[in-house]
Amino acid sequence: MRILIQRSLQSSVEVNQQTSGSIDKGFVILVGVTHDDDASDVDYCVRKIANLRLFEDEDGKTNLSLKDVQGEILSISQFSLFANTKKGNRPSFIRAAQPDHANQLYEDFNEQLRALGFKVETGEFGADMQVKIINDGPMTLLIDSKDKDW
Repeated sequence: MRILIQRSLQSSVEVNQQTSGSIDKGFVILVGVTHDDDASDVDYCVRKIANLRLFEDEDGKTNLSLKDVQGEILSISQFSLFANTKKGNRPSFIRAAQPDHANQLYEDFNEQLRALGFKVETGEFGADMQVKIINDGPMTLLIDSKDKDW
């Protein structure tokens, strides 16, 4: 599972020219799922997101977590996080999970974050979406559940 996190001041997602999710201060999270991901990958990513300290304290140090700042989450499914660009100029997406598997883990991921008390807004799985992000910092991180030793 690959998670791209962007610290955001305000963000929203539109599907068919209708806003389906919007947040104020928090994280925009792009979620990619591959074939062999399972519940343990979801658990790992949720734990990391819940505890990441990416917000500045009164001394300007990134010591505060999303919960500390009452931040919100905009979660967007993003199969292209598993694109392979090694050959040619057109990416291959064969490493992305099949839609049924990916959607189930994506939904589980969002529900686990909600169960921890976070407001989680989403786009629509598999839809053409327009995501508007005011990236704060900018601060962008990549989490890969297969690189736990990093």
